[in-house]
Amino acid sequence: MEQEKKAPKSLTKHFSSIPDPRKPQGLLHSLEAIFTIAILAVICGADEWTEIEEFGKSKQEFLEGLLELRHGIPSHDTFGRVFSMIDAEAFAACFISWVSSLCEINGEIVNIDGKQLRHSFDTHSEKAAIHMVSAWANANEMVLGQAKVDEKSNEITAIPKLLDILDLAGSVVTIDAMGTQKEIAEKIVGNEADYVLALKGNQGELHDEVIEAFQRYSAKKKGEHSRQSSLGHGRIEERNCYVAPAAEFLSPNVLKRWKGLQAIVKIEAYVEYKNGKRQGEQVYEERYYISSLGLDAERMNEVVRSHWGIETKLHWVLDIAFREDDSRIRKGNASENFATLRHIAINKLKNEKSLKRGIKAKRKKAGWDNDYLIKVLAA
Repeated sequence: MEQEKKAPKSLTKHFSSIPDPRKPQGLLHSLEAIFTIAILAVICGADEWTEIEEFGKSKQEFLEGLLELRHGIPSHDTFGRVFSMIDAEAFAACFISWVSSLCEINGEIVNIDGKQLRHSFDTHSEKAAIHMVSAWANANEMVLGQAKVDEKSNEITAIPKLLDILDLAGSVVTIDAMGTQKEIAEKIVGNEADYVLALKGNQGELHDEVIEAFQRYSAKKKGEHSRQSSLGHGRIEERNCYVAPAAEFLSPNVLKRWKGLQAIVKIEAYVEYKNGKRQGEQVYEERYYISSLGLDAERMNEVVRSHWGIETKLHWVLDIAFREDDSRIRKGNASENFATLRHIAINKLKNEKSLKRGIKAKRKKAGWDNDYLIKVLAA
């Protein structure tokens, strides 16, 4: 039992610095107990406050071996009220501190992308749906951190906030075209990391010059080439990656605006769908990027492909295994804080390797089997 007690405490100690927003008079449940039960419940399949309370009552004997519960299990109202009051930025900062203690970032490919919590809006209070920007570490298969997009704003304002609170030294950061901004590139390089940023028409002169370099001039011949194929999600994809030196093809006026810019990149992707509604369909795409990496086309091809990791391994899992888009949690800071609870659960479940099953199956197993739950906590 002593070993069992250590497992949740090694996690919750990273959240011990969060101020308790409640008045001290008449408190029945410690913040540690509320955090611990909530984290365990979300790992085990709870997606609402009522389910967290039900988990606690069903596992009360087990939980009493881990925690001091003199007043029993908190009610769902208590869980909802406390997490709506908890400082979301403080909770997110403690999450990042915890992940940093587990995860080696040097050499990692880090994807940054946003996702809306679709049902977190509240028509009555005119509260818009919350949009979160997350950072995903591909090799470690962990959420590194997240930042909330301010209302009446977009991901461009949230990405710098996220970069400010993450230590990304030695990593390669990938962002889609919305995040291809001079200030963001400068911040990544300033954090001793590299970038691979997607280009679209909204980049104006830069986008036009990169396309012209590959279509009218000899960028494909003067750089390096890598051809890679992959099979997955019912399709075969072949990617030809061409990497050329930016200094040879971009105007000085464009080059000086982008900190650390070393390479321009073209991806020619051929996709054939092998099953499903699109079976037999063939698609050809051309995509363009800029990067602070050198001319290693093999590495560049890998980095570009890896950006889909945040969609398939994080956002898809949140929707399918955690039903995030169905969540109606919205009061105060509750939506944002519950998003952090989900990220804690994903990190723990992804890194428990003994059960070769998906996240949804692992959540069920953890709920059914106390020994397996302890194993997930220790992962």
